[in-house]
Amino acid sequence: MAADWVATFAAVDRAAFLPDLMWPFDTRTHAATAVDKTEEPGAWYAAVDRDAPIVTQWDDGEHSGAEPGRVSTSSSSMPSVVYTLLQDLAVDDGMAVLDVGTGTGETAAALSHRCGKGGITTVEVDPDVSRKAGERLRAAGWHPAVVVGDGAGGYAGRAPYDRVMATVGVRAIPGAWIEQTRPGGLIVAPWGTHFTHADAIARLTVHQGTATGRFTRPAEFMKLRAQRLALPDHSAYDTTDGADTSVTDITEAEFVTGQYSALPFVLGLRVPRCVQVVAEKADDGARAVWFYGLGDRSWACVVFRADKERARVWQAGARRLWDEVEGAYRWWQAQGAPDHTRFGLTVTPDGHRVWLDEPDSTVA
Repeated sequence: MAADWVATFAAVDRAAFLPDLMWPFDTRTHAATAVDKTEEPGAWYAAVDRDAPIVTQWDDGEHSGAEPGRVSTSSSSMPSVVYTLLQDLAVDDGMAVLDVGTGTGETAAALSHRCGKGGITTVEVDPDVSRKAGERLRAAGWHPAVVVGDGAGGYAGRAPYDRVMATVGVRAIPGAWIEQTRPGGLIVAPWGTHFTHADAIARLTVHQGTATGRFTRPAEFMKLRAQRLALPDHSAYDTTDGADTSVTDITEAEFVTGQYSALPFVLGLRVPRCVQVVAEKADDGARAVWFYGLGDRSWACVVFRADKERARVWQAGARRLWDEVEGAYRWWQAQGAPDHTRFGLTVTPDGHRVWLDEPDSTVA
């Protein structure tokens, strides 16, 4: 953690913003397990002190009980990630900041501590989440403006802002964020494609009607509700027959690199309107990776086997998705396998443009 945020980290107690019943998330196993403060206070406080995300709501509030729900929809993010975003935000005393995605309220408290009274606005789409966060903020002595609303629209009532920070992932930087930020101000937000769930942090400087800047690092956040996409239903794709078959010499070790590597990010840029699903390894060591077209029913599947030098490929539909994916992989290799920090994003009223190294070198 950067030295200039240490005092804030000490002043804002994570425990003050968490409910008695919560679900610490294990990033290695991708499993969430309930912990109830009233029944297991020691385990509860131990979970609070770990640098790991904690789920605080399932299924947009429709879930009840101690068992995990289907989809996590609100959380306390991993502290190290949140404070890294805050460092990227480069805030100072007296700045006006829009915090998109109130969640537990902890980030709004951190911004209030750093920027002083009166300058922080936090917006949350879920009324119940917002109400509870507001109660916890006031109880802890922090008084940002707590607003219920769709974060995609920002909050014009307290604009303009010096900074906009989102702790929800987006697939498009909302125009309202740019319109509500002073020229020269910054927007820091997790941005990505639908290809995978993981994003990269975009740090954008706002100009008149536009914003541009580089990606700083990979991250994973729950998505802005207005921009969510459910995983495609496998049964909606005709994978029974009629597929073209081929082989590839790309190996599993080269291709299945983990969600925080640059490769899935790049594939999403170069293969638009496509979702990748990496299956668990089978008992015989085989691993299938599926690709589903969005907007049509094109699909592809590559099956890697440890005992085979080449992997078998199936693909069908109007697009040849594996051909697109393999082409994107070869392009990435030819560029020297660049990481996230070599890419940048420019947003204009006409849309988004991702570039490599320099703004005039468009990638997608």
